[in-house]
Amino acid sequence: MSATTTESAPVHSPYPPLAIVRQTLKPRWYRCPIDSDRLRQLSRRSDRAGWLQAGGHATAFVFTGSVTTAFWFAEMWLAMLCALWCHGLVASFFSGTAPHELGHGTVFKSRRLNRVFLYAFSLISWWDPFDYAASHTYHHRYTTHPEADRENLLPIEPSLRPGLVLQLLTLNLFSTPGRNFSKGGFLSAVRLTARRALDRPVQAADAPSQEWLAALHADQPDSRRQSVHWSRVLLCFHGGGCVLAVVSGVWVLPLLLTTASFTANIASYLVGVTQHCGLRENSDDFRQNTRSIRINPVLAFLYWHMNWHTEHHMYANVPCYNLPALAREIEADMPAPRSLLGAWREMRDIWRRQQRDPDYVFVTPVPEPASKADGRAQSEAQASLGDLAPKGL
Repeated sequence: MSATTTESAPVHSPYPPLAIVRQTLKPRWYRCPIDSDRLRQLSRRSDRAGWLQAGGHATAFVFTGSVTTAFWFAEMWLAMLCALWCHGLVASFFSGTAPHELGHGTVFKSRRLNRVFLYAFSLISWWDPFDYAASHTYHHRYTTHPEADRENLLPIEPSLRPGLVLQLLTLNLFSTPGRNFSKGGFLSAVRLTARRALDRPVQAADAPSQEWLAALHADQPDSRRQSVHWSRVLLCFHGGGCVLAVVSGVWVLPLLLTTASFTANIASYLVGVTQHCGLRENSDDFRQNTRSIRINPVLAFLYWHMNWHTEHHMYANVPCYNLPALAREIEADMPAPRSLLGAWREMRDIWRRQQRDPDYVFVTPVPEPASKADGRAQSEAQASLGDLAPKGL
């Protein structure tokens, strides 16, 4: 978020085309051994569990939005602002978090329900599920190997700069995409969505996330075309909501829909940064390039249990609601999960050391592999990403 996006020059990638990288880069991932029958059991999708997760999150959004609206009509402005902050806290996890798991297609047994909720959450949060599907497929297949995964291009600063924190606590207006997959704050998101809707080429020489999008579009033109159409839908939806607010006089409507996912972003930022920040590039061991953390049940629900992020990378076909059980199954072969505070202390310490010594690499202490043969196995069940990959991949 700390980088600045400019539009003065087209992006020139220092990396080879992805079509070439796919032929040459073959990570041999270490996955903690687990009984195959137990893995199949944990990989089962459930419409009931899906409704509890996706429907529960949507219900929380509707509830906080209704309370905010009631306070607005009652002209209880301080109460309205407090309710709006809670509404934004719920909605902030629509951006990236909810579409992430729904994009894998593992939440519901029904593919149609997965798609309905995926597009609904993405619509509200200005999220692009088509660009993300291409990006996230590479992210899982080549995690933190930068020639094929620049969804989170390390090193990433675990920033707590006052200006950023103030925006994250209130309304994230001015932050711009930097070294992770993002449209940035509200103003940047609107501008980038408008550019995509016009099918304008990506231009942002100093924003690595935009170089990554250009590489993805060159590799997956179908996803680019879908992204163009989706961006037009986003503009029509949010533009129509603003027009309705003007015509009806209900000016709270854009706050409930259009800017909701940019309000009270602090919690989603604090947990999201921990996933890979400060960890190793070019490692074939997910325990070295991905971090799991312990958080309270309410935050874990809003975060769709992605705090068990190492486990998710090892076995991406396991639905999010089964990740706590998966973590218990393989915990003997895993590093102890950090607390949220412990993860931030670790990231900040690594960042400070990297500023003094750019060659410094943090190595996560891990148990000795229980079985190298099993751990390096690449069965279809283990390597599955669900329904994530677009047709081109």
